[in-house]
Parts: sequence; C-alpha cells; structure tokens
Amino acid sequence: MPAQAELAGALLAADRPAPAGLLPAGRFAVHRNNVVAGLVEALGAAYPAVRSLVGERFFRAAATDFVRREPPRSPVLIDYGGGFAGFLGSFRPAAGLPYLAPVARLERAWLLAYHAAEAAPLPIAALAQMPEAVLGRCRLVPHPSLRLVVSSFPVVALWAANTGRGPHEAVDLDRAETALVVRPEELVVVESLTPGMAAFVATLADDQPLGAAAEAAMRADSGFELGPALGRLFALGAVVGLRQSSFEGDSR
Repeated sequence: MPAQAELAGALLAADRPAPAGLLPAGRFAVHRNNVVAGLVEALGAAYPAVRSLVGERFFRAAATDFVRREPPRSPVLIDYGGGFAGFLGSFRPAAGLPYLAPVARLERAWLLAYHAAEAAPLPIAALAQMPEAVLGRCRLVPHPSLRLVVSSFPVVALWAANTGRGPHEAVDLDRAETALVVRPEELVVVESLTPGMAAFVATLADDQPLGAAAEAAMRADSGFELGPALGRLFALGAVVGLRQSSFEGDSR
C-alpha cells in the first residue's frame, strides 16, 4: 500500500497503529484525533437539527462511528456525509428515534439545494403564453435546487424546531410530512406540502406533463386545486422553464 494511502487508512482506524517510519506514535495520535474531530465538526455543521435532537454527546459518538466507517472519498468537504442519514437508520443506539434518519435526509437536501446551480425562476405569466390545447401536455422544468423529502414523520416541524426556524414545542410524531426544498435566490426555502401538492410536485419532477401531475394530485387529495398549486409553485421560484411535448402521442 502506498505510504499516503496507508497513512489515510490508519488515521480513521482507531485500532490500527501508526505506519512505520511516517510519524512518531505520539504525533500520529494527535493528528488522528484532529482529523476525526474535524470531520465530526463538519457533520455537526451539516446536520444541526440532528445534533440538537440527540444532544452533543450522542451526536459526537454517532458521528465518530460514521467517520470511522465512511471516510471521505473527496477533498471537497461539502461532499462529505451523504450517507449519514442511511447510517442513522441502522445505528442501533438510535433505534428508538426513527425520525432521525428522515430529518438527516432533509438536512442533506437543504445542503444540496444551497450548493445547487443557479437558475432564474420563470414567472407564472409564461403559462398564459402556452396554447390551452397543449397545456396539459406541457412539462415544467424544476429549479436545479429542488428536492423532495417524503417521510412518515413531521420532518419539517422537527427540522424547524431544532434549527431556530420554528417554535420549539411538542411535535406530533404520528403526522407524516413531505418537504419541498428549493433555493431560487439566496435563501433555501423549506416548505411542508399537502398530500395533493406533494404528488403534484413529485410527478412534475419526474418529467411528467402537467395533466398527469394534476391527475396524480387529485388521486392523492380529492380537494386538490390546480390553480392555487401552480401559483404556489411559481411563487416559490421552483420552475425555471416550460417544455411542450414534441407530438400528440407523447405521454411520457
């Protein structure tokens, strides 16, 4: 194993001795602790709601375990921690906190949205320029930052309460929520969607036409109204373009 790879492997393996001839054992131990601590802090910065929910001691123990199991594979630190939600879902000490992994998925979606490509939101007036006969076959191009997080737990309420973005009060854990995450300008927006709106956005994000999205939304919620839903989606800056099906039979 090349010296650099051997050193990297030993830094994150607590039971592995210092590679011979590279560093004195004492200096290596200090360096190892600093590397692990730095990665744990990076995870804490990326997952503040999870950190708040479990407390500092629990979080550091879980994050340290994750760091040792999943070392960075990229020098870009913002890329690190993508597997943390999956790790929490199988982390035995967190078995009694099944909402942790979904909250972590929301925080990861927030981070990805924050660093997503820039794109100018489309005004809703652009829809009026589409011929009514083809409107149902029109596809809405989502903003590059748009993410959906579907959960059987109230992820938006938990996230907001533990990041200072909402009231810190008791949350009904039996309530499911789907979160829409988008960053049309400088700020990342996180919004809880109704079942109909969630089905509507998910279908559009799957590159399905507007008519199919409306049908999916009405199956999820008989009270779904297309006009207000479109108004909200455009108001959030979640749409950056319109595409018309190339031919009548295109039902993708």
